[in-house]
Amino acid sequence: MTFFNKTWIAQRADPYVYKKDGVYYFTGSRPDYDGIGLRRAASLDKLPEAEEVLVWKKHESGIMSANIWAPELHFLFGKWYLYFAAGEKEEIFKIRPYVLECESDDPLKGPWKELGKMQAADDDEFSFNAFSLDATIFENKGEYYYIWAEKVGVGKQISNLYIGKMESANKLKTVQVLLTTPDYDWERYGYWVNEGPAVIKRNGKIFVTYSASDTGINYCMGMLTADEDSDLLDPKNWDKKRYPVLKSDEEKGIYGPGHNSFTTDSEGNDILVYHARTEKEIVGDPLYNPNRHAMLMKFTWENGEPKFKF
Repeated sequence: MTFFNKTWIAQRADPYVYKKDGVYYFTGSRPDYDGIGLRRAASLDKLPEAEEVLVWKKHESGIMSANIWAPELHFLFGKWYLYFAAGEKEEIFKIRPYVLECESDDPLKGPWKELGKMQAADDDEFSFNAFSLDATIFENKGEYYYIWAEKVGVGKQISNLYIGKMESANKLKTVQVLLTTPDYDWERYGYWVNEGPAVIKRNGKIFVTYSASDTGINYCMGMLTADEDSDLLDPKNWDKKRYPVLKSDEEKGIYGPGHNSFTTDSEGNDILVYHARTEKEIVGDPLYNPNRHAMLMKFTWENGEPKFKF
C-alpha cells in the first residue's frame, strides 16, 4: 500500500469506505458540497483511480440545497442507504440529517429515492430539530444503532454525540441518549465540537472514535469504549479517553486528522480511513478550504484497544 499517511484521494473530506462481498465503496464530502459521489473498486489501491459517479445532486432551493456533508453508504435491512447532512440555500446552516434509499442492487446506478429527514422515535419530540449531522450506523446483538452529532445550547458549543436504536432505516425507536459532550480543552479549539463518529468492534468491546474542535489544524480524534454486552443506551457504560488518540503531527506534515471510518485491506489488515491537511497555514475559512484529503493508516492493537500512529 503506497498511500499510508499521505494523500490517497485528494479533496475528499469526511471519507467513508464500505466493504461488501470483497468490493470497496468510497464516498466523502465534495469540495463544493454539491452532491454525493460514489466510487467502487476491488481494492483500496484502485479506489483513487476509480470513476466517481454523482448519484445524487443537491436541490436548487429549500431542504437539501446547501452544505451536503459527510455522506455514508450502508447496506441495511436488505437495501442500500445513503445518510448525509444538508442545509438550505436560504439558510445554509440549517443542517439536518437525511436518508436516500437505492431502488436497485447497484448503488452506483441507482436510482436513489429520497426518504426525507431522519425520523425520531414517536415519543421523542426533540431529536433532529436542531443542527444535526455526521450520522453513522453499527450493529450489535442483532440491533442497529444510530450515532450522530447534534447542537445544543448557544455560542461556541456546536455539537455533542448522541445514540439511539433504529426501528427502520430512516427512523429511531428510542429517544436520543447523550454519549459525549466537549469536556476537555482539546475538544474546544475554535468551537466546542464532538462530531464524526465511527465504530469498530473487537475483543468484546465497541470503540467509537470521533472528531473534536474546529475543522482547522486543531481537529483531532477522541475515543469512547463500551462492553458489547452492556446497555449501550446507558451513558455510564461508555468510557471516554482523557486525551486525543490522534492529532496533528508537524514533523510528519499531517494536520487536523479526523472524521474517520474503518475498513480492512485485501490482506485483512485493519485500516483507518481519515481526512487531514498537508499544510499548516490555511487560506480562508477552514470549512470551505478544499484541502482536506482522504488518507489511510494501518493500525495495530495494544492492550485490547486500537493504536493509531503515523
